[in-house]
Amino acid sequence: MTSTTRPPAQQGSPPSSDDRATRRKGTIVFLALSFGGTWLWLLFASAVLGLSGLHPLLQLPAFCAPGIAAFVVRRWVTKEGFADAGLRLRLRAAWRCYVAAWVGPPLLAWSTLALAAALGVWHPDLSGPGGILPGGDELLSLIAMMLIALVLTPVYLGEEFGWTGYLRPRLFGGALVPSSIATGLIWAVWHYPLAFTGYVEFSDLALGLLVWTVSFQLQEILLLWLYKCSGSIWVAGLAHAGNNMVLFLILGTYLGDEDGGIGTIWPMALLAVPMAMICLCLCLWLVARRALGADTTDDRY
Repeated sequence: MTSTTRPPAQQGSPPSSDDRATRRKGTIVFLALSFGGTWLWLLFASAVLGLSGLHPLLQLPAFCAPGIAAFVVRRWVTKEGFADAGLRLRLRAAWRCYVAAWVGPPLLAWSTLALAAALGVWHPDLSGPGGILPGGDELLSLIAMMLIALVLTPVYLGEEFGWTGYLRPRLFGGALVPSSIATGLIWAVWHYPLAFTGYVEFSDLALGLLVWTVSFQLQEILLLWLYKCSGSIWVAGLAHAGNNMVLFLILGTYLGDEDGGIGTIWPMALLAVPMAMICLCLCLWLVARRALGADTTDDRY
């Protein structure tokens, strides 16, 4: 999808005052539609329809709202079109990024379980059901979850099309560090009502929301890296689907409460450790590339 109503600015040239005003207007409308649409729907679905936060009919409209908001803003508010939206699949050029996005969530889950076992907060057998090395049935379940994540990527693309693809480049002039931190914080706050609808439960609400926010910050860094390395928002969408359909389901099964959900704070805190280590490695890699003279500031996606 492209638009010819507004030619893109020349790469590297400073935006005009009209461009800045248009972007500011688009950002405000996007946030209003994303938060307003999602939060009003969650309130209606929970209070009027009586849907649980785990019900797909509650989740689907809520999680699609940022993508719908970004589409509306691009098409009718700023009329900037979709040339920079990263909608091309780029399968041949970015296949390594797709592989990383697909296998990353189960690897993160295994790393978190291994850390929990090393710290003595989880006591598995070496292998078999409930073990740190999965048995045959568990491997089949894992493969099924990964295939489901692949199929559901278009659903989770809505969030990435909105947050990572649209909002992030329009905050702080697209500067990577402040824009990714701000996007992660906004993304986390957007999720907060889910803590009151049964989607996630915390024994200590304030501490739980804090840990959840840190988790979103780290996830945004990883999703942004996948997006910029691939040039396709579909890669970030696949990783997001894997987070929800593989990573958190595994952690909920082995480290969550008796109902199979992450009902305590420490599983998310444990997950933050391997994610933070990956983010640190990415930062060191970027610093090394800059030291070697490689271009790491291109934000053309």
